[in-house]
Amino acid sequence: MKILWRIGLLFAGVVFRQVLYLGLAHLLTSMKVQQWKMAEDQAYGIPSLRNTPEDVATMKSLGFDAYRFSISWSRLLPRGHLIGGVNQKGIDYYNNLINELLANGIQPFVTLYHWDLPQVLEDEYGGLLSSKLVDDFRDYAELCFSKFGDRVKHWVTFNEPLTVATDGYTNGKKAPGRCSNWLPFNCTGGDSSTEPYLAAHNQLLAHAAAVKVYRDKYQISQMGQIGITINSEWLLPMTDSISDLNAVARAISFEYDWFMEPLKSGSYPADMVAYVGKRLPQFSEDESLLVKGSFDFIGVNYYTSKYATNVPCKTENLSYSTDSCVMRTPDRNGIPIGPRSGSEWLYVYPRGIHDLLLYTKNKFNDPVIYITENGVSELDDTDRIMLEDDLRVDYFNNHLAFIKKAIMKGVKVKGYFGWSLLDNFEWDDGFAVRFGMVYVNYKDGLERSLKKSAMWFKEFLHSGNYSQLAAF
Repeated sequence: MKILWRIGLLFAGVVFRQVLYLGLAHLLTSMKVQQWKMAEDQAYGIPSLRNTPEDVATMKSLGFDAYRFSISWSRLLPRGHLIGGVNQKGIDYYNNLINELLANGIQPFVTLYHWDLPQVLEDEYGGLLSSKLVDDFRDYAELCFSKFGDRVKHWVTFNEPLTVATDGYTNGKKAPGRCSNWLPFNCTGGDSSTEPYLAAHNQLLAHAAAVKVYRDKYQISQMGQIGITINSEWLLPMTDSISDLNAVARAISFEYDWFMEPLKSGSYPADMVAYVGKRLPQFSEDESLLVKGSFDFIGVNYYTSKYATNVPCKTENLSYSTDSCVMRTPDRNGIPIGPRSGSEWLYVYPRGIHDLLLYTKNKFNDPVIYITENGVSELDDTDRIMLEDDLRVDYFNNHLAFIKKAIMKGVKVKGYFGWSLLDNFEWDDGFAVRFGMVYVNYKDGLERSLKKSAMWFKEFLHSGNYSQLAAF
């Protein structure tokens, strides 16, 4: 008996086969992996209508059979609202991309929100800080379902609502750049003790509203699935002390469970309720029922892990970043948790993805999971074309090996999307680091060259040599 599952890599599509061998069930990976976060041509500086066929052909040649990309809200609704009019050229752009993918045997996985709120909505009512966002996002999502849902069978509502809440409203590193005025981050205003929680709350409600309209009006006829992508580090205790073990639990509650628990039960984690108190928004009874169970699958973005240790709670200058009373660090006794990448925040710790997946299975009712991002960066070298990316080959191989171990323990991983197909503009580092399996020459017309990691995936997928994953 053979059971076949489709699986994706970000951007990739992977097939895991379960076969019987000598009476034992063995999981083999026949990975059709397609990788690339669809960067908007203007915002990210890489893809465009000119080279979409070229990039799709590259995906096909490497053996990828799924592709995750994001739709820009502003590209479809320049004024944010439906009543402001639909940009038909935006509709045409995504139709062309979806059709090109399908013509090459590549399934589209579409994300509706990747941190690009229309500025007009920020100006009009404060964007994610207002409950008005819920209806506007629902309307935008329904527009996408109606225009593309006949061909798109996997929808992700929000990408990394944690990052939006923390970097947008705690430290102001990302749009809209808000934080408390006592912080040294040159923010445009804000309150780091309340606004992150409000922004997260409204994202959850907007997600649930979009899921409801999809289920009520489109899912049966279009036969698709819808979910949300949650990012998290994995945390290990700094010491074996009870206080550090509890710190790990709180840290995970304040990152991953912040979103997963409402999706499971319709309420926030007990640790957050206890430590944040009245600053944490509450769901009404109707909202709780709306959010609870509002997914067909969970997308998981994993890159790195840290150590956690208990610290005294703050009594003044409160902020989301300190509310958990936990300090996170990549080092223990001067030794990093793993090799550092080209990004200061990313240390390589492959076992973390295994532990996060098992935690998800055991705590959150064993959901269907897609790994929607997983990858590693290297510093750019402006003097040479960098194609020998051994760090990335090892990163993918070792993380996939741990994902395989998790699947063998019963975790329902159905897809894997690696970050990323192309070098692109990174949110924090611009063009200073490269995450791609395909090198993009920024000095020579954005010419593409396959890196070693791309060739590794091609060989892996076409040869069916799965033993290398077991070697780790």
